[in-house]
Amino acid sequence: MSKKTTVLLLNLGTPKSPNVSDVRTYLFEFLNDRRVIDIPWLLRKILVNLIIVPFRAKGSSKIYKQLWTKDGSPLMIYGEKVKDLLQKELDKNFKVELAMRYQEPSMKRVLEKIRLDMPDKLIILPMYPQYASSTTGSTFEKAMEIIRSWEVIPEIKLVNQFFDHEGYLNTIVDNANKHDLNDFDHFIFSYHGLPLRQVNKVHPNKNCKDCDCDKQFRPDTDYFCYRATCYETSKLLAEKLNIPKEKYTVAFQSRLDKNWLEPFSDKVVIEQAQKGSKKLMVFSPAFVADCLETTIEIGLEYGELFEENGGNELVLVESLNDHPKWIETLKDLVTK
Repeated sequence: MSKKTTVLLLNLGTPKSPNVSDVRTYLFEFLNDRRVIDIPWLLRKILVNLIIVPFRAKGSSKIYKQLWTKDGSPLMIYGEKVKDLLQKELDKNFKVELAMRYQEPSMKRVLEKIRLDMPDKLIILPMYPQYASSTTGSTFEKAMEIIRSWEVIPEIKLVNQFFDHEGYLNTIVDNANKHDLNDFDHFIFSYHGLPLRQVNKVHPNKNCKDCDCDKQFRPDTDYFCYRATCYETSKLLAEKLNIPKEKYTVAFQSRLDKNWLEPFSDKVVIEQAQKGSKKLMVFSPAFVADCLETTIEIGLEYGELFEENGGNELVLVESLNDHPKWIETLKDLVTK
């Protein structure tokens, strides 16, 4: 007899609306996660609740208003589309659900729905291509915190990352090939940044700055190193797109201070413009759906930086969104 299987797709989350109050609520939940800001509890509470959120909510609200569409947040729109498209691709023994790590649809509410449905197997798939404690790790921790109280705990499969999956890579390649790559002077693979201390925890006996995972990927030691998998993702994509090594840069965006992964994406954009690059292509392989960090930070803010420093055009490669190959990738991840 075939097992009744529930697939739980998860993404980071989005405010309910771009209004200041909803953005504030979202930031409170997100930034109070001990894996996101991994400092002592009391210091985190003071920093987040008394400094960051009160001063950041209003400015973030303005940016979210630029992102918002008449149908809502792109992250939520594409999440629902992907859920429905994947459901159509799977047989009747599968049921697909969507939840967000922060805000709605909440993990607590969706997992309660799954508990009442009593599947034989639960596949938890955070849609983060590269593993990081602050994203994938936090999502798994929250799921286990909820599930551990269930009377009946089904067989559980955790999909921890898929940065090297052919379907994931080929979807990005398809989106890039909508443009003539010969027209571009340089390419940037931009990933969400992380504090160095978080990356260092993956290699407890070695400092990240002393690692050479940007040059050589070693699966036995680097598989859960975020920095290493970002460089490996970029290398695999560059090979598929025939981009020579000297024409691309791996960089990290959305930093809070200087003690984050380098080089910083905005600095690389400025440097390329000042070196004479006129047309720049930027990839965002850490994001499966267009969101604040892609559409606004890269598409608008970096585009302006590039032009202000002498460049002509910055082109953002769209995210996986609801691309058919992305749906096939998810199907493969849950069925094989």
